[in-house]
Amino acid sequence: MQLKTSVAALVAITAVSIGVGPNSIASGLHATNSSSLRTTESKPADLPTAPAEYRLHLHHLHTGEDINIVYRIGNTYLPDALEQLNHFLRDHRTQDVRNYDPREFDVLHELMTSLGHPNGVIDIVCGYRTPWSNRFLRTRAASTGVAEHSQHMLAKAIDIRVPGVKTTTLRNAALALHAGGVGFYPVSQFVHVDVGPVRQWQYR
Repeated sequence: MQLKTSVAALVAITAVSIGVGPNSIASGLHATNSSSLRTTESKPADLPTAPAEYRLHLHHLHTGEDINIVYRIGNTYLPDALEQLNHFLRDHRTQDVRNYDPREFDVLHELMTSLGHPNGVIDIVCGYRTPWSNRFLRTRAASTGVAEHSQHMLAKAIDIRVPGVKTTTLRNAALALHAGGVGFYPVSQFVHVDVGPVRQWQYR
């Protein structure tokens, strides 16, 4: 009892000397102690965000081959993956390979993401074409829809289908990207996408 009285007296004397009430001092001491506890609490460090992976899953309708590969991480293209994609998209008539503009792969990835199928399969109707193959296709009939200076010969174009997605839906999604040329072939049921100048057309 005597100790409690002494502490109370000390608080009262201090309060008188600085011109505040005992309750204020007690509150201040409590706040100081709480603040000290808060500052000593450990905070979880912010974990670094892993760079995004860009994946393509392709099926070639002429060769029967499949490829499911990450070709880019963050802003870095993976050379080995690009080499595999270039071979996969080779001219299936001559087996010639040409290095694709990697932006074409980005268009395919963004297109599938916009369709809500980021890991879906893309059917490849036509990839790279040599000048010989391009001439061959142009001379098969009076009207073929094959351009004389096709972006396919520059390895900047791919003709595609997406299983389960209507060709008109695929065409509209490609147009919405404003990433290059979009050709619509409703009879043959495929869409041409390239990274050349922005333009569109429909054959038959």
